[in-house]
Amino acid sequence: MGKDVIIACDFDSKAELIKFLDKFEDESLYLKVGMELFYAEGPAIIKEIKSRGHKIFLDLKLHDIPTTVMKAMKVLSELDVDMCNVHAAGTIAMMEAAIKGLTKADGTRPLLIAVTQLTSTSQERMTEDLLIDRKIDEVVSHYAMNAKKAGLDGIVCSPLEAGKVHAECGSEFLTITPGVRFADGEVGDQVRVMTPAQAREIGSDYIVVGRPITQAPDPVAAYKRCVSEFVG
Repeated sequence: MGKDVIIACDFDSKAELIKFLDKFEDESLYLKVGMELFYAEGPAIIKEIKSRGHKIFLDLKLHDIPTTVMKAMKVLSELDVDMCNVHAAGTIAMMEAAIKGLTKADGTRPLLIAVTQLTSTSQERMTEDLLIDRKIDEVVSHYAMNAKKAGLDGIVCSPLEAGKVHAECGSEFLTITPGVRFADGEVGDQVRVMTPAQAREIGSDYIVVGRPITQAPDPVAAYKRCVSEFVG
């Protein structure tokens, strides 16, 4: 599976999204639809994006009891997205239930990945707020192994942990890495960040890039720069 740049479409309305997409006349994009846009527009926004020929990573980060997650995933499986996710902290049993709900009668399903620790989470926040005393890379590795045991396709992690995750879980286990910024760009609210070129070198399979593209003076040029630096 080749590397790809996923654009985080953190818009709060269909109008904003369409205005953005209209700039990309001939590009087939991979778009991340998160809570903000999905809750504002509902499943119809997924159908709109699909009708334009784009791929979708539906980023809702499900985290609940196994039965609830299984039923929710069964609903999401009908949306024809290409990737979706859960929180690895929901336990192996919950992740196994997610796969069960997501898998259609014919055995097909989108990629399912797990969030380990958010890229906005620092060691200090994890220790003081979450009472997790292990080092953050140890926690990420443990969550990744749990996701693999549950049968998931990969995890969301910082680019800083991608190489270690591949070493421990295998090269086929996907790493999807947000927290990517251009070397000359703003860090924003991310704590653990890396450039597209660095993410490529360390082994990220997908990078998720939002504001450096969506809020750029020329989003198309910013996207092409990102692809050039990451994919080559």
